[in-house]
Amino acid sequence: MTLSEQEIVNALCYFHAKFKHVQPSDVEVELMYDDLGGFTAEAYVNGQMDFYNTVNFITAIRLYLDEQLNRDSLSARIVLDLHDDEGIIANIEW
Repeated sequence: MTLSEQEIVNALCYFHAKFKHVQPSDVEVELMYDDLGGFTAEAYVNGQMDFYNTVNFITAIRLYLDEQLNRDSLSARIVLDLHDDEGIIANIEW
């Protein structure tokens, strides 16, 4: 299974909203990648920014798989990848 960049944004919005007690639609997420920092994101709610690293990405995707896609995330191998045409994607194997 492959999650698109938009699905990763949705997963991070869902994850962030759950812990900030807001709606996912209230969260704005900007995904980034650089060779030193790897995959990172900034999540904004009401002007407040929180930083996410690669581990946070995986945690957010696992929660999204469990609660939104009804899939068992514990047995999943999740690999983030920077794709030339599609942006940041997540390849998931069970």
